[in-house]
Amino acid sequence: MSQTPNPLGAFLRDRRARLDPAAFGFPTARRRTPGLRREEVAQRANISPTWYTWLEQGRGGAPSPDVLNRIARGLLLTDTEREHLFMLALGHPPEARYRAVDTVTPRLQRLLDALEIAPAIVRTATWDVVAWNRAAAAVLTDYGALPRQERNVLRLMFANARVRAAQEDWDSVARFVVAAFRADAARAGAVGEVEALVAELTAISPEFEAMWRASDVLDFGPGTKRVHHPVAGPIALEYSSFAVDGRPDLSLVVFNPAEAKDAARIRALLA
Repeated sequence: MSQTPNPLGAFLRDRRARLDPAAFGFPTARRRTPGLRREEVAQRANISPTWYTWLEQGRGGAPSPDVLNRIARGLLLTDTEREHLFMLALGHPPEARYRAVDTVTPRLQRLLDALEIAPAIVRTATWDVVAWNRAAAAVLTDYGALPRQERNVLRLMFANARVRAAQEDWDSVARFVVAAFRADAARAGAVGEVEALVAELTAISPEFEAMWRASDVLDFGPGTKRVHHPVAGPIALEYSSFAVDGRPDLSLVVFNPAEAKDAARIRALLA
């Protein structure tokens, strides 16, 4: 009679077999198989050897997220491997762990730069703009001229008079930004990280305080943005947001000219 398949056990066995015992200070003599032993993984994860053995054998019930996180650290799993571990063990990914970031890869920057007349930015889950192209600097905001802490979409919307004046319907745009920002921060597990920003904007903007207190949440989604550029005049932009491969903490937002006249105005600005 064949055994019931145990994908979780197979994954754990495969990952511990890839680790070098000597790298962790474990003796290497008299080993019949490569990698760490079960009790060594249990020791690194600070859990019971019996419980870990049962986990590989498909016994003992579902492990807690804390146990899975300990095992992930003990096995030196990557973020992708950790997520796969949770999917195998619990059927859902782990809770989001926010990671602050202030740079992007050269490859991603080259992608931005290739979008010559489409303003494009990369923002974090807390809506800090960490990369942009020349079109974005010309049409939206010259992020490079701002101190790093001011390159935040929410702060710009409520604390930058030029950005506010550029919006066709500031109140509607601001409400959307607040609701989408709240959803993104919560989804990324960054609620604690945005407390200082929320407190700052609450102190300087009664409008922000009222919108934040409303507790609305929205997906960013695709849409159309209309800005009044001080030089080029009105520009309509169709925007879409894309996840950055391998970086769930980052989003690429592309603003494509809605019509030929909008593209012509952007080209004139860039010229």
